[in-house]
Amino acid sequence: MNEQHILKSFDRDLESIQAQILKMGGLVEEAILQGSDALAARDVEAADRVRKGDKAIDSLEEHINEEVARTIALRAPVSRDLRILLSVLRVSGSLERVGDYAKNIAKRVTVLSESRDIEGADVSLQRMAREVQAMLRDTLDAFVRRDASLAADVVARDEGVDQMYNALFREILTFMMEDPRTITPAMHLHFIAKNLERMGDLVTNMAEQVIYLVTGEKPQDDRPKGDRTAYMGATEHGRP
Repeated sequence: MNEQHILKSFDRDLESIQAQILKMGGLVEEAILQGSDALAARDVEAADRVRKGDKAIDSLEEHINEEVARTIALRAPVSRDLRILLSVLRVSGSLERVGDYAKNIAKRVTVLSESRDIEGADVSLQRMAREVQAMLRDTLDAFVRRDASLAADVVARDEGVDQMYNALFREILTFMMEDPRTITPAMHLHFIAKNLERMGDLVTNMAEQVIYLVTGEKPQDDRPKGDRTAYMGATEHGRP
């Protein structure tokens, strides 16, 4: 087998793996938006579809991991080619975790459908969800196009998600203090907001991985940590 044939085979493998990443990313984007819409409508059936759809995301991650391992074993890539495959593994792992957070949001819809509404919270949560989804879409575009500039823009936008989270947390806390009857739904809404904030962090990590893939250098870890409420919901994890 000559070197040109090996290179072409690797390129085909890589194209197939990247296509799977885009498919997985599309499913995660749908989960974020559909979960957010199900929450706003208190649509238990739609939320259940989001929960069940997480299995497809998990399955794709497993398939991608297997394909990357197979490609490394068969092609023995080095340097930039190996960096691409390792980046794929990190991106797919982050996508799977974002999907888990979306599933966790959907799980809370049933409880919230039986609770009193907190004015303004649903609108704020939808705004956060749509910004995280847009960041994810741009990160996937940056990954395919090898666009470090677009990825850097995503990193910068994470601060806005943190600010939205902090503002919503203050609103929720005010409702809890003024009306103890809102405590239970308020806590669920807080966990949802926290999940969205963590989704933003994961997407930002993916964007930083794109920058590393393109430049070979890891971004400096100097972006501000906007969450000032970490003590609230410290036991809430992305994985069920």
